[in-house]
Amino acid sequence: MPRPRKNAREKATRPEPETADSPALDLAPEEETEEVEEPLDEIEALSDSDALESEGEKAAKTDTAADTALVPYDPLQRYLSEIRRYPLLTPEQEHDLAVRYKEHGDIEAAYRLVTANLRLVVMFARRYERAVHNLLDLIQEGSIGLMEAVRNFDPYRGVRFPSYAVWWVRAYIIRYLMNNWRMVKLGTTQAQRKLFFNLQREKERLEAEGFFPAPKLIAQQLGVKEEEVVEMEQRMSSRDLSLDTPIDAGEEDGTSLIDFIADKHDTAEEAVATAEYRELMREKMALFARTLKGKEEVIFRTRLLAEEPVTLQEIGDQYGISRERIRQLESRLKKKLKDFLLREIKDAKNLDIGFVDGR
Repeated sequence: MPRPRKNAREKATRPEPETADSPALDLAPEEETEEVEEPLDEIEALSDSDALESEGEKAAKTDTAADTALVPYDPLQRYLSEIRRYPLLTPEQEHDLAVRYKEHGDIEAAYRLVTANLRLVVMFARRYERAVHNLLDLIQEGSIGLMEAVRNFDPYRGVRFPSYAVWWVRAYIIRYLMNNWRMVKLGTTQAQRKLFFNLQREKERLEAEGFFPAPKLIAQQLGVKEEEVVEMEQRMSSRDLSLDTPIDAGEEDGTSLIDFIADKHDTAEEAVATAEYRELMREKMALFARTLKGKEEVIFRTRLLAEEPVTLQEIGDQYGISRERIRQLESRLKKKLKDFLLREIKDAKNLDIGFVDGR
C-alpha cells in the first residue's frame, strides 16, 4: 500500500509529542506497519460513512439471536450495540461542541464529542485485533486516547476532530501493545519502537530484493544502531522465561535458572573490606589536612574534598591571584597528597588520585 503524502495538513492533525500530557506519542507513522497508514481524507470519510455502522449492525443482529443462544451475553457485541445509539456529528456540530468545551469547559459538549466517535475507536482497534486476545482492551485504551484528544483539540485550526483524534487513539493503542506484548517490555526508546514495528517487514523486503538481511544492513535502512537490531531480534525470537524455572525436572535438589545467575552484589567479606578501606582513607585525609595551611588548606577543603567544588577562578579572586597560579598550587597539592598516602598506606601500589578537573 503506498504511503500517504505528508503535507502541512497532516502535520497539523497530530498531537504534540513534547507536552507532558501526551505520553508515548513519539511514534511516527512510518514506524508502524503500512496497514495503519492511510490518508486523513479517508479517515474523515470513514468516520462519517456507513462503514462505522457495520459493527453496530452486526451487534444488533447478534442481540436478536442472543435470546436463544447457549451463552446469551457477549460484552463486545453488547458494547457495539450500545455505541450505535449515539448519532454521528456533522462538521458544524463538531466545531460548535469543541468551541463550547474549549472556551467554557462544557463537560456535556465533551461527552457528546467522545460518544459520537466511539465507533472510530472500534474501527481502529479492529486493525490490531490479531495482536491481543480481548478486543475490548484495545477499545478501552483507544477510548482513553479519544478523551485525551478532546481535551487537547483546537477547533480553530481548521481540522476535523476525527482526523485529529485518530492520532491519539492510535498512540494509546500502540502504547498498550508495547507494554503488554511481553512481560518484559520490548521497546522503551524511539529506536526500539521503530524496530518493533518494522524489523520483520524490513527483513522480508530485503530478501524479496535479493539482499541478505544482515543486522548492519537493516540498521542502515531503519536508521538505528546495529547492536539494537541484534538485541531486538533476540528479544522477539525468544520467549519470557521465569527465573524459577527448574533446570531438570528429574533432579531432587530443585535447581532453578536463578541459581546460575551471578550475583553482582559484594559478598560479606568484600563489604567489610570496603567499609574498612573508606574509614582508613577518612582518617588519613583528616591527618593530611592538619599538615596544611593557607591557600593549600582552602584548595584542599573547597576543591578536593567538596562534593560541589568551587572553581579555580573563585579561589583566585579570593586571594587576588590568577587562575593559573591556583591550578599550579592544586597540582602540587595533589602530588603531595599522593606521596603522603603512599607513605602512610604501606601496601598501596599504583595509587591514582583523581579529583576534579581544573576549572
